[in-house]
Amino acid sequence: MARFLVYGANGYTGELVAREAARRGLAPVLAGRSEAAISRLAGELGFECRVGALDDPAALRRVLVGVDAVLHCAGPFSATAAPMLEACLAARVHYLDVTGEIDVFEAVKVRDADARQAGIVLCPGVGFDVVATDCVALALHEALPDATYLALGFDSRSGLSAGTMRSTIEGLPRGGRIRSSGRIVAVEHAFRVRDIDFGAGLKQATTIPWGDVSTAHHTTGIANIEVYVPMPPKQLTALRRLKYLLPIMRLAPVQAFLKERASKRTVGPDAAARERLPTWVWGEAQAPSGELVVARIRVGNLYDFTVHAALGVAQRLLEGPAATGYHTPSQLVGAHFIESLPGSSPLALTRGRAWEPRHP
Repeated sequence: MARFLVYGANGYTGELVAREAARRGLAPVLAGRSEAAISRLAGELGFECRVGALDDPAALRRVLVGVDAVLHCAGPFSATAAPMLEACLAARVHYLDVTGEIDVFEAVKVRDADARQAGIVLCPGVGFDVVATDCVALALHEALPDATYLALGFDSRSGLSAGTMRSTIEGLPRGGRIRSSGRIVAVEHAFRVRDIDFGAGLKQATTIPWGDVSTAHHTTGIANIEVYVPMPPKQLTALRRLKYLLPIMRLAPVQAFLKERASKRTVGPDAAARERLPTWVWGEAQAPSGELVVARIRVGNLYDFTVHAALGVAQRLLEGPAATGYHTPSQLVGAHFIESLPGSSPLALTRGRAWEPRHP
């Protein structure tokens, strides 16, 4: 029987994944570097537990013995993805994670040939980022195959976990990023601002350096990609002023201080908050002819979505054969996977004409 391992099960997202796996009658192995926390949760849920730090290759090899796939939930993935990826390649174990970091996606993509040689699948980003927007991107590409511009985005009122905050802090000094003419390009924060109806009314939104800047291109082949979130005017002004602080924020002691504060003060939303705070996901594809297709879907809270998406991708991977190598999530599970997850509405597509051409 195929087995998978949840690494980082003592973190906010990892624990949610472990508890939902138990509710579904699954039996993953739980793993992490904190023996006390992992053994306590595994004992409560009746799962096997293993302990191994990411900076200990021998311990990681022991952790992966006898499992077929890893669902890696311990961020920031800029620091944790590489050692787990190397361990999975060596052990010939499928690699999944819940990252949202552009550089991690690009680094994993580079290992495509290694994964094929090892006979495994590499699929980072099986949480909210980027499953929700990646499914929307593929649906738009299927509806408008000659599109040359793709915009994606989401409207979430959910609080953030400590791990998400640490990743956000780490990424702020790098500024924004978009994809232009096939290349990932660095831009200033709040590079472009526009009004968007994500599904709950028109809102001012701005570009952010979201994971789809990497993955949506591999999913669709579209060369020009931007990702948006709503942002009130005061927050937008503060984000633009951040450019004056970027040299300071790049300093290692400042990064360490901010991440420590985030770890101590940030708590992910509780079950009641997740229940009342759904997420709206939006996308727009344009063709050179001016033809436009817009997609909208309401999904569950981004953390609940992450749990269901990650387990769903893992189960599909373990239940059926997949081509080895690097994949984006929708390449594994298809555009309509998003509609099958708890809390999701049907995906709505509307066609029209572009008022403002956004392709080169």
